[in-house]
Amino acid sequence: MKSLKEWATIISALETGDQTVLLRKGGILETASGFKLESKKFFLFPTAEHQGHANIKEQFQSRLEQVRSSPPREGHNRITSYAEVLAESDISSEEVLERLSKFHIWSKTYIDERRRWKEEKPIKALFLRVFKIPERIIPLKPEYQGCKSWIDINEEILVGEPVLNDDETESRLREFREITS
Repeated sequence: MKSLKEWATIISALETGDQTVLLRKGGILETASGFKLESKKFFLFPTAEHQGHANIKEQFQSRLEQVRSSPPREGHNRITSYAEVLAESDISSEEVLERLSKFHIWSKTYIDERRRWKEEKPIKALFLRVFKIPERIIPLKPEYQGCKSWIDINEEILVGEPVLNDDETESRLREFREITS
């Protein structure tokens, strides 16, 4: 099954409903193509690379410390959720990105930095519905390494519990679509 690599801090925010939108441009290994949505349903694969206080809104920086204080055991990773993409949009406008700020925990400085990297390419905004699943510990394989967005892991999705109820999800999705249309 496909798995999207994302900062552990962001996955933590997705798993509590503090974040419902991912903004992606692609990893360094994807510079030519940029970010491509390879699956509408995927595991969230936590990473520690590139996380930092300056990249997260001040009110959510304690979440980074929580994640750092509980790393998975050496040579393994912990999968605790999966996501379904309910909507996507290519964003080039700084104004639209600012209006999407309520949907994520990244700092404005970080978003501006991502926008300027490969400026000719838009940022892909993905509105996600996230589901918590029983924790799965998986061994890290060499093919999971590197600055790429997608990896294949040999796991299947179990039924999960949605983080947000249907009404909250629909309300936020409607607002996302209004902002990005």
